[in-house]
Amino acid sequence: MTFMAVETADKSKAIVTKALSSLGEIATLPEITVKIIEIVENPRSTARDLHEVIKHDPALSVKVLKVVNSAFYGLPGQIASIDRAIILLGLSAVKNIAIAASIARLFKGGRISEEFSAADLWRHSLAVGVACRAIAQRTHYPVQPDEVFVAGLIHDMGILVERQAFPEQLTEVITRYSAGEGDFLDIERQVIGADHQAFGAGLTTKWKFPRHLRAAAGFHHNPMALSPELQKIGHLVQTADVLCCQEKLGFYHTAEKGSITDHMLDDIGITREQLEETRAELPDDLSDAESTLAV
Repeated sequence: MTFMAVETADKSKAIVTKALSSLGEIATLPEITVKIIEIVENPRSTARDLHEVIKHDPALSVKVLKVVNSAFYGLPGQIASIDRAIILLGLSAVKNIAIAASIARLFKGGRISEEFSAADLWRHSLAVGVACRAIAQRTHYPVQPDEVFVAGLIHDMGILVERQAFPEQLTEVITRYSAGEGDFLDIERQVIGADHQAFGAGLTTKWKFPRHLRAAAGFHHNPMALSPELQKIGHLVQTADVLCCQEKLGFYHTAEKGSITDHMLDDIGITREQLEETRAELPDDLSDAESTLAV
C-alpha cells in the first residue's frame, strides 16, 4: 500500500469515527437487542436465558410473535408464546428477528432529495434481505436463512449514517451520480471522504455485531477483500444487492451498474436458473416481508 493510500485510509477512518460519535439514536441499538445478541453469541446460554430477557419487553415480544406467525415465515399453525417460538426456531432465529425489528425503527425520516428517502432505503434493504434468504433456501446455504436475511437487511446501514451525519453531501453524491459523473462509491469518497461500506463497518462494529454481519455491511461491493471464510456471505449479499438494484427496488443506485458473475454464483452455489426463479418470486416475497416488518 502506497503512502497516499495509507493516508487516504487514515482520513476515511477518522471521518467514520467522528460521524459515529456525533450520531444519536442511530448509533445505539436498544439495550435489549444488545443483550439478546450477547446471550445468543455466548455458547453457555440457554433458551430460558433468552426468554427471560424478551419477556420483559412487551413491545418486542409482540413484534417477534408477529414475525413468526406471518406468511413471510410460513410456519404451520399459530405460535402464541415467546418460549414456544424459541423452542421451535432456536435462539439464533429469534435473535435475528429481534435485530430486524430493532433496525426497522431507524429507517424513518423525510425525503432529502427527489431520488432518496429513508423509506426508499428501507425497501431496498428489506428486498436484499428477502433475496438473501430466498437464495439461501434454494441452495442449502451453510448459514441459516434468518442469519443471511439480517445480513442483507443491514448491508446499507452506512447510508443511514451518511443521511444523518452528512445530508447535504449525500444529496450531492446522488445528484452527481445521477448526472453520470462516475461510480457511486467513488463519488462518496470524493464528496464525503468515505463510502457507505466504511460507515456500515464502523456502525456494525460499534453495535458489536458478529463478524459475518460486519462483513456484509463493510464489503458487499468488494467481497474478495474479505478473508476466505467470509467471502461466501459477501458474495451472497453482493448477488442479492445487484439483483434488487436491477429490479429497481427502493434506493437502487449503489449497485445498478453491477453484474452477477459466474464466480459469484459458483461461490454461493446457485445456478442462473435458480437466480431467475428468485427474481420472479421476489415481488411477492417482498410484499409479505413489508407487511410483517412495517416501518
